[in-house]
Amino acid sequence: MSILEFPPLESADEDGLLAIGGDLEVDSLLLAYKSGIFPWPINGPINDGLLAWFSPPERAVLFVEEFHISRSLKRSINQSRFTTRVDSSFREVIASCAEITNRGDQGGTLIIPDIISAYTRLHELGFAHSFETYLDDKLVGGIYGVRINNFFAAESSFYREPNASKFAMLNLLEYLKSAGIAWFDCQVLTPFSESFGAREITRAEYIELLNQSLSVQS
Repeated sequence: MSILEFPPLESADEDGLLAIGGDLEVDSLLLAYKSGIFPWPINGPINDGLLAWFSPPERAVLFVEEFHISRSLKRSINQSRFTTRVDSSFREVIASCAEITNRGDQGGTLIIPDIISAYTRLHELGFAHSFETYLDDKLVGGIYGVRINNFFAAESSFYREPNASKFAMLNLLEYLKSAGIAWFDCQVLTPFSESFGAREITRAEYIELLNQSLSVQS
């Protein structure tokens, strides 16, 4: 049965943990994103794969007008043999993201099989998208995320060649520009997102932006 309601965001703890349990049904995920919440399985020897829901007090976002491309990446663009596509290999992208286990102190991948199945279903219904980088027609990098109206949340990325995930990010940027989307959710600030200009805003600021974006029909 889908989740009908989440606790008030103000009840989240200092790390943003709001609730534990529930399911990954399409309606549950859509309700979460529309409410400023995202799922984040808790890994560990005892609670491996336990489903948790988060709404951090500070949220990482990236505004399109603040998007930064480093000089080294600009040089790579001119010399690159990469090609990019959108929504050509969604399941392969999310499965590849799941293979990445060296994300700081997470202690393993957060993208458990149930997450892969749930977001693939979102993709089939038009709510999730992938941005892929290819080298000689081989998938070498990518990003996937969730879109509802004019709201977009970037979920995870991977690369198998230097700069491949950065080219996927540039692909995402072009997608957002063409859709008239002015910002996107990065959830938690990372060196990768920060290198492109992502920054943190308060939960209240985030919810205001979220509601504005959701009100725009795509």
